[in-house]
Amino acid sequence: MIELPVVSNEQRTRRPDWLRVKLPIGENFKKVRGLVDEYKLHTICQSGNCPNMGECWGEGTATFMILGNVCTRSCTFCAVATGRPNEYDTDEPRRVAEAILLMQVKHAVITSVNRDELKDKGAEIWYQTVKAVKESSPKTTIETLIPDTKSNWEALYRMISAGQEVVSHNMETVERLYRNVRPQAKYARSLEQIRRTKEYGQRTKSGIMLGLGETQDEVFKAIDDLAENGLDILTLGQYLQPTKMHHEVIDFIHPDTFAMYREEGLKRGLKYVESGPLVRSSYHAERHVHV
Repeated sequence: MIELPVVSNEQRTRRPDWLRVKLPIGENFKKVRGLVDEYKLHTICQSGNCPNMGECWGEGTATFMILGNVCTRSCTFCAVATGRPNEYDTDEPRRVAEAILLMQVKHAVITSVNRDELKDKGAEIWYQTVKAVKESSPKTTIETLIPDTKSNWEALYRMISAGQEVVSHNMETVERLYRNVRPQAKYARSLEQIRRTKEYGQRTKSGIMLGLGETQDEVFKAIDDLAENGLDILTLGQYLQPTKMHHEVIDFIHPDTFAMYREEGLKRGLKYVESGPLVRSSYHAERHVHV
């Protein structure tokens, strides 16, 4: 067992200094905010209360969320609204593509809510969105952070066949915590989705949150499982509780521990690991395109 710094129980009621972030300011931030509002787009930056929104938007980048902003899942970590979504907007692919063109984005990240009520899980909108971006901005590289298709592999292959450079699907947590953290998902099913994505020929990526009560050995097992199922890129970040109604933070993980997990991930066969308290699945995503 590797012994590394931990945060005491007395410190868990407040965020440690290493979790401080800059306030969102600057002209680029205002420009991105204006375009998102003008084109009536959703971003996971806003819906997910991302701590890096100020930094990313200040650099002129954003992660677009398609298929609405209401999710059919009720994951206990997520700030996105859950419920019965409205009918999806078939014009959304055009609007996303036009906004990315106007923002002159070099690398775009696109994600979505879960749409379990749709027969194709939203795959056609996914396909059309990536195609529209590629047609209007052919030099823009794309990462798609896709949901669990509930073993609808036909839908999965449609989602990942539009020409994106990276396909991401987040595990979110270790296997033991799935029932509490991702009650409508299955650990083995998500691993299979990553394996099938790799077998399809795509560059694969996933993300795990730490601080939900996982043990070090459980994190190591998750890394091993991902490596064995063809994962290329892994992000590890600190879970932050969106509201009092969501899963509580059990531990604030020390930056030295994140550094250790990065080294372990590389030793265990992953090509790239982004690991740190403020890391999110879309953070510095442009670095992952060509690994």
